[in-house]
Amino acid sequence: MKFNNFKGYILAAVAAAAYGTNPAFAIPLYEQGMNPNSVLLFRYLLGVPIMAAIMSLRHVSFRLTKEEVGPVAILGILMALSSLSLFESYKYMNSGIASTLLFVYPIMVAVMMIFFFHERFKPSLALCLVVMSGGLLLLMKPQGEDTISLVGVLLVMVSALTYALYIIFTNVSKTVRAIPTTKLLFYVLCWGSLLYIILIPVGFSLTVPAESTGWLGLMALAIIPTVISLGCTTRAIQLIGSTPTAIFGALEPVSAVILSVAVLNQALTLRDVVGGALILAATAIVIVDKPVDKLILRVRKMFPISSSGKTKN
Repeated sequence: MKFNNFKGYILAAVAAAAYGTNPAFAIPLYEQGMNPNSVLLFRYLLGVPIMAAIMSLRHVSFRLTKEEVGPVAILGILMALSSLSLFESYKYMNSGIASTLLFVYPIMVAVMMIFFFHERFKPSLALCLVVMSGGLLLLMKPQGEDTISLVGVLLVMVSALTYALYIIFTNVSKTVRAIPTTKLLFYVLCWGSLLYIILIPVGFSLTVPAESTGWLGLMALAIIPTVISLGCTTRAIQLIGSTPTAIFGALEPVSAVILSVAVLNQALTLRDVVGGALILAATAIVIVDKPVDKLILRVRKMFPISSSGKTKN
């Protein structure tokens, strides 16, 4: 395995684990009276100076060319819409279910890359998506009186689609790929902040934490699922491509289960173990895709299918 590929897989896994902390920080802020738009506005605004400091330390220029302004603005708006629709969905359904449903986005990424950008379809990819979907279904279990809201599901689907488009555009745009990761994330956060500010006078009132601990939660949101997760995601896309990065994102529900068992002392069920194992198997298929493709082709040769659809004896 090439070092860049290995580095890309590690970054994608770290991004998934970091992104999975969103509900843990967002829900307590809702309980303090904040709305999703305000939570995200402060999350992005607090992330901007962090990225600016990192750029300054690395001597990265803040200057954007005319060709870069448009693509960066599109990415910023896509990410902001993805974040807002996901955070809004937490108001309608269990955050764990919503966060797990979000991971239809790897399927969206794979399908769009194949149909619109002519990425080669590989048997290992189909197997990976099937195995991953099975694992996610096992981990997506309502608890107690939890229900799956239609509005919540639609919001999660919007979040998944806009996030998938963000990942694909980051991968296919030559202009975007040439922009340093820190610089790209800095302007993505700037454009996202601008969108949330624009939404304030059109019905999304500005709210602040009722307690001082809320500001710590906002800072944690700015650092972990924003600066760390989005930074690692962007760099992983540049190293291993959009589809593998998206599939590795499915590790997020697994990390959530591990955290709930280790920190909250929740019981680990057989369903959790099997679901987590299937997702880990799916990510392993991405890493060893070539041997898996060869194995699938060998199996197909052993059981050839006739034109009538019946297996030949």
